[in-house]
Parts: sequence; C-alpha cells; structure tokens
Amino acid sequence: MVNYRQRQQALRKGLFGSPLLSACLLTLPVLVSAETARADIHTGRSATRALANSSGRPKGPVIVTPTQRAPLPRVIVKSPVAAEGGKRPAPRILPRTSRQSPGTYPWRLNITATVFWVGEEPTERNPVANHKSSWDSAWRENFGGFDNPDPVCRTRDFRPKTFIPRQNPFYVALPYNDVSRGEHKAEASRVIPWFRREYAGKGQSVCKGRWVQIVYNKRSCFAQWEDCGPFTTEDWPYVFGDKPPVNTQNKGAGIDISPAVRDYLGITGGTAIVHWRFVEFYRIPRGPWSKYGDNNPFVNAGLGAGKKSLQLREDRLRQQQEAIQRELLKDPAKLRRELQG
Repeated sequence: MVNYRQRQQALRKGLFGSPLLSACLLTLPVLVSAETARADIHTGRSATRALANSSGRPKGPVIVTPTQRAPLPRVIVKSPVAAEGGKRPAPRILPRTSRQSPGTYPWRLNITATVFWVGEEPTERNPVANHKSSWDSAWRENFGGFDNPDPVCRTRDFRPKTFIPRQNPFYVALPYNDVSRGEHKAEASRVIPWFRREYAGKGQSVCKGRWVQIVYNKRSCFAQWEDCGPFTTEDWPYVFGDKPPVNTQNKGAGIDISPAVRDYLGITGGTAIVHWRFVEFYRIPRGPWSKYGDNNPFVNAGLGAGKKSLQLREDRLRQQQEAIQRELLKDPAKLRRELQG
C-alpha cells in the first residue's frame, strides 16, 4: 500500500505516470476509510478517525455513535455515605455541563430511597395502596400477583417465589406524572428531555417504562420507571431539573425502589441513601433486570422506543458516511486536498 509520504513525494516529482493511476492510488485510502467508518458505527469509535491525516489530527465532521447496550463506564460518583456525625448528606443534582457518557443524564446524588411493592396495602407511612399505579389501573393483575417484599419469599434471581412476574420486577417510582386527565401536562413537552423523540400520541405517557440507574454501596442496578411518587406527582424540577426533592416525609424520600432493586443493591433497611440517573435503553447491560416482563424491551422485542431511536440514528450516520465517500470520489481534486490536509 502506498503510504502518505510516498504519495506526497510522487505528487511533487510527477512519478505517478498517468492521471488514472494517480486517481486510483489516491482513492484507495478512502475506500479503506469507508470500511473503517462502517466498523466505527458498530464499535462506538469516532468515525472521523478514518479521515485523520498522518499527524493524527481529524478531518471531516465529528460523528460519535455509542454501541447498543454497551456496558456503561465505571460509575464516576462516590457511593452514598453518611456525613460526619451520622447526618444525612444533602441531596444535590450534578449540573448538565458535567461530564456525561452518551445516552445518560445528570446524576441525582444523596437521594433517600424507600421500598414499595406491587400490591402493597396502605399504611400510616404510605397512605396509598399499590394495587394500581399512576399509569395502570390493574397493576397488580398485570404484574401477576403480590410482589411479596419478605426476603424469604423471594428467589435468588430477585423475583417472588410464588409466581413468575409478567412485568419487570426491577421497577421504581419517581415523583412526577406527565399525564393528567388523559392529556399531557402543559410543561411536559418543555421539561422532559426525550418528549419529542418518544411522543406516541395524546395522553400516552413518555415516562412509563423509562430506565434508571441506581447506585448504592458501590453496586449499580437498573430498573424501569413504572409508578409515580413518593407523595407527589408534580415535582418535575427535581426529576428533570436541578432542584432537590420537595417531599419532606420519610426523610425527604425522592425515589421508591422495588424489593428486587433493594435486594440486588444489598439494602437491608426500609430506607437508604442512593444516587440515580436516567439511562437510555441501548446503554443498559444485561443482568437480572433483563429476564422478566412483557413491559421489558429485553424480553419483548416489540418494545423499546430507545432501541428504535438508536437504529434510526445508526442508519442516518451510515448514510452520512456513504454520502461523504461518494462526494470525495466524484472530485479527485477535493479528495487530494482532503488527503493533503
């Protein structure tokens, strides 16, 4: 293969012999670049590396595509710990300008988590029964039964022993509902980051089923958003913004977690301090949260707007790469300028 230095010397000294041979030799690296660019779309590397010059400086548009369900990088936030004197650390939200991986959203740090479950009866600390959710009036029936929180009544893969759940046992509740009386709330399209991309029709929630990552004591778990709470369904400045939870009950709880999430994270009490953030489906690695549920995109291939969005993005990037290659091949002079930098 003719390297860059040899091509430059040949161009200066006129050693190519014919214009046709010159064009072929100049075109060869671009064809290799096209194959590399296609591979980059699948591996998550920047496609512009295929158009870099010999000094390593990239040429052309910057295109970065994450791999589908590639493992997330190591969690960059410290595990929740108690402050000096045993005081609860103050909740805070990492700003949107903080370093984030593609397909992830800002961290909510030091958030009190409480445990809830499908079929839970009302109590003094939880006055609302969980036979239905904010989005499913027959939640218990659709789940498959009572999600018994007693650890002795649960299997080693974090589901209830008495039945195989028809929905994902890894679920959470967050204090916002994007739908009210069959219509989206006025602020929904403005505050929900993925609203326009995931909108499916009037009154159809774009929050139900979204994936979150929860971190506790150096363990990381993934779950789907399936209910609203604790105690409020209006706290969008916390769920999507940079404010702490407005709720003050149950130690200012800002997220409810299912028994499966509790057991996977190793939480032994009724409350714990956790970190959490939204994560796009294509970034979720397989685990016990990928085994069960007709509402689970890992199980039900017909679901997953996130997966559809990724496919559309990959198709668009592939078309852009092919268009770039065709444009360069049409104009040998432009191709020569690109190669020469």
